[in-house]
Amino acid sequence: MSTQSDTPAYLQAQNSTLKDTWATYLGRVRGGDMGPLPAVIGLIVLVILFSFLRPVFFTPLNFANFFTQAAVVAVLAMGIVFVLLLGEIDLSAGVTSGVAGSLLAVTMARNGLSWYVALALALVVGLLIGLFIGVLVAKVGIPSFVVTLALFLAFQGLVLVIIGEGGNVRVTDPVILAIENSNMPIWLGWTLYVVMVLGYVLAALDGRRRRLARGFSGTPLSVILIKAAVIAVVGFATVWVLSLERSTNPEVNPLSGVPIIIPIIAVIALVFGFILERTKFGRHVYAVGGNVEAARRAGIRIQQVRIAVFAICSTTAAFAGVVAASRAASVDPNAGRFIVLSAIAAAVIGGTSLFGGRGRIYDALIGAAVVAVIDNGMGLLGYSAGVKLMITGGVLMLAAGADALSRKRSTSTGR
Repeated sequence: MSTQSDTPAYLQAQNSTLKDTWATYLGRVRGGDMGPLPAVIGLIVLVILFSFLRPVFFTPLNFANFFTQAAVVAVLAMGIVFVLLLGEIDLSAGVTSGVAGSLLAVTMARNGLSWYVALALALVVGLLIGLFIGVLVAKVGIPSFVVTLALFLAFQGLVLVIIGEGGNVRVTDPVILAIENSNMPIWLGWTLYVVMVLGYVLAALDGRRRRLARGFSGTPLSVILIKAAVIAVVGFATVWVLSLERSTNPEVNPLSGVPIIIPIIAVIALVFGFILERTKFGRHVYAVGGNVEAARRAGIRIQQVRIAVFAICSTTAAFAGVVAASRAASVDPNAGRFIVLSAIAAAVIGGTSLFGGRGRIYDALIGAAVVAVIDNGMGLLGYSAGVKLMITGGVLMLAAGADALSRKRSTSTGR
């Protein structure tokens, strides 16, 4: 009589069901791998709480402000995920963004460079900083905490040197200002929404086809449809709200449409997600973060991976500095000094492990949303910056504690 073991591998893969997927997910959660689940639950609770306490929290105007408010932290957190996946840290990422933002502003305002040349210069400087950090960590062997702490202090002085006397440099270029302060036409927002939903479905189906062709278990069609439905509903609600008129005086200053920064963040997330989940380099990052010795024995070039990861992080930080300069329409001596802690908090709250080897780019966006909701909601309730920092610190402590317990649980269960 035929048994399941007699069934060819590709047929067993096709027999994967929604129930099997759910059982596998519950097994991971019981084994300590909760991923972004705590962050998602916390985000839902916070949104409901602040909407109840301050009804203005969920108005179209504040909803749009939320995205622009979260943008810098979200961009920086996506870069920091790469470093955390190796179990390393980059305390200088925030001031690296400050250096890049200062260079952008000064070279445009005082040296007359066009926006694209200044932007390219800022990104190249970020890349060089990341390569420098990576060499010191990977080649010289200095702990990343020491290297980046030293640069955190040094780059604060470098920002002062770049800005010079005056203490503040204005950003007036309309292209740079549009990054955080302009919106897309309504028709373009809906077009991107359709492209996003169709793109997810096609990518998921293609990934399923590839896995089945290789004899691996493929994602059930029901799971793909459920995820697509969730993305479609959330995306529709988001675009619809952002397409409403938000201005208090629409005849003089009309304000509607999806903020330009949203598709920019989406593109960065898609590219970084592809790198980590679909490329050999991404697999090497997870392997090195999970077990350095095993990765070395497998022939992975550990030093090159470390250098590349810090280069990606600092280049991303440089772009975060550009986004911050766009939002404030200026750069001051404090540029980037405090943002790195919020970005690290966002990555950890979203589910990236401080011990390395576990985390995803998309989870960092969820963590950034949690941090932004706390900041936005507490501000609407009239709490001071000190209280907001204490609350954010408490949430980070809970996330770090959950990460440590999750790791201990995973070790004890052998997962």
